[in-house]
Amino acid sequence: MPIIIQPAAEAHVLLIIDMVNTFAAENVMLPRTEESVRQTLADWLVAVDPDAAPGEPRILACGALVPLTDALIELRSLAVHSSQQGKGLGGHMVLHLVQMARQRGYQQICALTLRENFFVRLGFTLVDRWSISPKVWQACIYCPKFHRCDEVAVMMNLTSALQAADHPLARPAGWNNLLKWSEWQPLKLAYKQKQGEPDRI
Repeated sequence: MPIIIQPAAEAHVLLIIDMVNTFAAENVMLPRTEESVRQTLADWLVAVDPDAAPGEPRILACGALVPLTDALIELRSLAVHSSQQGKGLGGHMVLHLVQMARQRGYQQICALTLRENFFVRLGFTLVDRWSISPKVWQACIYCPKFHRCDEVAVMMNLTSALQAADHPLARPAGWNNLLKWSEWQPLKLAYKQKQGEPDRI
């Protein structure tokens, strides 16, 4: 099955909202409104299957970048359709978002996550969540888990020598880079996979 990771378009807005809010209903990420996605559409990437048959999901994954300062940007709303989890698609989405952040000139990228090992394997490091820009917490007050948050903060220095964005999988010829499942190999990134854990988000 061919997969294309590309910038989100107007036709993807409602699909993004449906995917993100499905996970938000499970308290694993914050919900997004149609207005917020439309206003930030240029900051979203989606993974699509151009050959999807009727009834099959039209987008398989999504993710967004949220600027916090002139130097720091947050990776947010990373979601992978349940039918595709465990196949490496989440890792590819992160790498493409990291590359997009670098192309925009940001020096660091951060995320709040319940799956810190997933991000560490992609080249992120654990940091004190309170050390991140206060702007990252502005959306947190709307989270039902705000007073008992169990998320971990991770960050990547985009100007360091070791960067997940330098991995071949994150250097597409263009945003319409065609990825075939049969050609995907296990993600061999800057940080080795620990304790034989499978790739998942």
